[in-house]
Amino acid sequence: MNSLKVGDKVIYPAQGLGIIEDIQEESFNGQVFRTLHIRLLCNNTLVVIPYSSIEEIGLRKPLPAKNMNKFFSFLRNCQVDINTDWKDRYKGNFNLMKSGHLEDIAVVYKSLFLLSQIKPLSFREKKMMEKARELIISELSASTCYPADKISAKLNQTIAACLKNLKKDSSF
Repeated sequence: MNSLKVGDKVIYPAQGLGIIEDIQEESFNGQVFRTLHIRLLCNNTLVVIPYSSIEEIGLRKPLPAKNMNKFFSFLRNCQVDINTDWKDRYKGNFNLMKSGHLEDIAVVYKSLFLLSQIKPLSFREKKMMEKARELIISELSASTCYPADKISAKLNQTIAACLKNLKKDSSF
C-alpha cells in the first residue's frame, strides 16, 4: 500500500469507502509520523491514521473492476451456515464484518438474507445485514463506476438466485 496518494479511494473496514484527502508528516512526542487523512463517504467523517497502521487496521484498495463478476460468482456459490446458535452466529458475523474483506461481508449478507427468509431477524442482525449490503454496493459502485442502483439490482438478482437454489435443494 506504499503507492497510496491523495485522491485514492480506499476501504476502511466496517466503515466502507473513503477518499484520501491528504498525506502529511505529523509530529507527536518528538517523533515524526506519516499520516493519512481519509474522508469516509458514509458519514463524511475525517479519519487520521498513521501510515504504519494501514495493515493492522485492514485499510485496502477497492476490488478491481475486472473482479466484479468473480465477486458475484463467489456470492452465488459460497456456502453459508444459517443454523448456528444466534449468539455464535452474531459473533461470527461481527468478526467477518470487522475484517473488511468484501468476500467476508458477502458471506454475512448472504447468510443473514437467507435466514431472514426462514424467520425474522433480530434488530441487530437486520442492521448488520443492511450494513453488509450498503458496504457491498458502495465498494462495487466505486470500483466499477456503475451507479449504485445497477449494483443493487445485480445484488438482488444474485441473492434471488441463491434463494431459488436453496429452495430447490432443500425442503425450505
